[in-house]
Formats: sequence, structure tokens, C-alpha cells
Amino acid sequence: MKEFKLPDVGEGLLEAEIVRWHVKPGDPVKVNQIIVEIETAKAVVELPSPYEGVIASLLAEEGQTVDVGKPIIVVDDGSGPPATPPAAPAEDMVPTIPKPERQPVLVGYGVKPGAATRRPRKSTAPAASEPPVAEVRPEPVVQDAPRGTVLAKPPVRKLAKDLGVDLGTITGTGPNGTITRDDVHAAVASPAPVAAVAQGPDEERIPIKGVRRATAQAMVTSAFTAPHVTEFLQVDVTGTMDAVKRLRQLADFAETKVSPLLLVAKAVLVAARRYPMINSSWDEANQEIVVKHRVNLGIAAATPRGLIVPNVKDAHALSLPDLARALGALVETARAGRTQPAEMSGGTITITNVGVFGVDAGTPIINPGESAILAFGQIRDLPWVVDGQIVPRKVCTLALSFDHRIVDGELGSLFLRDVGAMLEDPLRVLAWG
Repeated sequence: MKEFKLPDVGEGLLEAEIVRWHVKPGDPVKVNQIIVEIETAKAVVELPSPYEGVIASLLAEEGQTVDVGKPIIVVDDGSGPPATPPAAPAEDMVPTIPKPERQPVLVGYGVKPGAATRRPRKSTAPAASEPPVAEVRPEPVVQDAPRGTVLAKPPVRKLAKDLGVDLGTITGTGPNGTITRDDVHAAVASPAPVAAVAQGPDEERIPIKGVRRATAQAMVTSAFTAPHVTEFLQVDVTGTMDAVKRLRQLADFAETKVSPLLLVAKAVLVAARRYPMINSSWDEANQEIVVKHRVNLGIAAATPRGLIVPNVKDAHALSLPDLARALGALVETARAGRTQPAEMSGGTITITNVGVFGVDAGTPIINPGESAILAFGQIRDLPWVVDGQIVPRKVCTLALSFDHRIVDGELGSLFLRDVGAMLEDPLRVLAWG
């Protein structure tokens, strides 16, 4: 038997939520086969199996939060005696069973605490059926999901999820307060308990967890740690739009999506080379400013699970076609919810494209560990003065927020001015890059 413990898939993460199992007890599994999806404070991650064999038991259920380092699944790799596990239910054989973790397969819970203590209680109270149930079920729930107080089997949880019932509003009628299928159906027929906790048709309660919780904590830390300054610049980007049309016709971009964001990203990379302090961070512990000589370009992405900021590693070293492909892959992965924690760490400067939502500008909050973030607004047809004449042009607004401990008004203004100049005349990218 092999236990697979929940690994730290990020940087110092302490827990993760089981989102969806891809296997069930009895299923064969191969090495590197995806067995479960988990949600950490940074992303949804698929975990592969490190073992080959047969799934013996799942030690955590969907929706449960598990601490890093705790076993979540048991795989029978064929190394143990094949005849021993089926004999687990027999009372007279319990003291000799070397692998008690097979016992909880029948109820679908964890194996660690209850296997050794469950059998003696049954022998001391043979007439009662409830004490053994209490030993097997509540203990794993308390230990593996300390934040939850709801006792329910996985099928009951799935039924509640399908029917839109919050298990936290139900009083269980099963042994030791366990919620049964009848309890869930009764809650659907009588919604009064839901109203009692102020979660009815007038409001909805969404748990703050995973990516959303991590984002909230990071934004609060950034907003109340780094003194933000935001500057705005309205830019005639007609030249950029013409360049985008031309790039789409080139063979190098035949299978790549080319958008104005590509040229915005390139302008930011060139400007960061001209003004290295914009690509830096504040080290409070050592009282140092850390100037980065590589640019990991972050792109803020809105996903159903919350805002994430994956980044293109060493974006400064990429050619324009490679940068276009990297941005396309980044966005596609984020929308699919498959961004990995490593792809969101180590960012040095960020772009947020609020224009895709029909917004002109905003005051973006700096991503923690960085010193600047550029908001790129929507491109609209506006009257513009060209050679003394008012003509319609493609115009957008840029908003640059920067950490005023590192970037003063002059540096921030020069950086923003140069980005705008390159979007107005993309040939400047070649001249300055």
C-alpha cells in the first residue's frame, strides 16, 4: 500500500481544497495519470499519481480542505499480501492486520486515527451500532477538515451540491449529527432554515477561499504597504492599430493571435530597459531596492475563481512572434483554469487590460513584490487634433500606478510617456529597443 500525501505545489502553501477526483476506489491507475484537481491559494492544479496500481481508498472528499503533508489517497501497488485486506471486517483477525488503512474504504474517509481504536470499542459494546460509526466518521472530518463542522458522506454532499443546498444550514438527524439524504431533501422542501441564517433570495453568501482569498490578502497588503501614485495619459494609437493589421498578414504570425496588447507589452519591455528602476521591488527586511535585470511580464487575468496574474518568464528576451505566442498561451491557460503556481510567481511588472471590459481607465493596485502596473484602456474613435485639423483617431487611455518609495514622479512620467510614444508610433520600438 502506498499513501500519497498532499504536496506543496506552490511556495510555502499550507493547505489546498479537493476540487474534483478523477478516480474512485477500485480504479486502476498508472504513474503520472491525473488523479485529482486541487485548489490552492494561487491556482487550480492537477496532481498526477506517483504510483501504479489500484485505488484502495480516497482519504478526502470533494470540497474538503486538507493540510499539506496529509495523505489524500491510498494506492494498492501489489506489494502487500493480497488476501489480507478483504479479511478486515472479521473481528478475530483485526489484531493481526498489518495495514488497517483498507478498513475505511467502506465509508470513504481517512485512515490515520481510527483504525487502531475502532475495533476495541466494537468489542466492548457489541449491542450498539452507533459508537463504531462515530469513531470512523467524525474523527477524520475533524482532523482533515478543521474548518468544517458538517458531517456528511460524499454522496450526500454531492446531492446537496446538485440541489443547491448549503449543508451548513442543515441539522443532521443521522448518528452523531451526520446529515442524511432525507435531511437534504427535507431542506429543499422546507427552505425556512436557510432564511434563518440570512441566506435567502435577498442575498448570497460566497466563501472567501482559494485564489479569491489570496488575491484579497495580496491587494490589501499592497494597498496599505506601498504608497501608490497613479498617472494617466491619453494616446493616439491609430499607428498601433495599423501595425496590428500589418502583423496579422505576416507569415510569422499566421497561427498566432495578434492584438494591441502585444504592442503594449513590447512597449513596456522596451521602456523598462530604458528605465530599470521601474522593474524593481522594495525589500523591507534588508532595507534595499532590488532592481531586476530580467523582466517577467505579468498579465492580469479575470477567471471564474478570481483575479490571477500569471507572467511570461524572461519576456524581455523574446522576439515579437515568440512574445505573441507566449501571451496567447498565457491567456488561454488562465481562461481554462489551468494556470500553475509557478507561472504566477516571480513577476516583476504587470499589465492589466481593462479595455476588454469597455473601460477607459482606472487606478490599478500594484502586484505585491513589484513597483509598477500599467492599465490599458479601451480603444475608441475620438476627435483628435492632427496638424491643426480635428480628425477621428483611435484613442486609448493608459494608467500607470507605481510605488512612490521607488519610483518618483519624474521616473513614472518618463516611463509612461515613452510607452505612449511607442504606441503612437510603433517604429520607436525599433529605434529604442
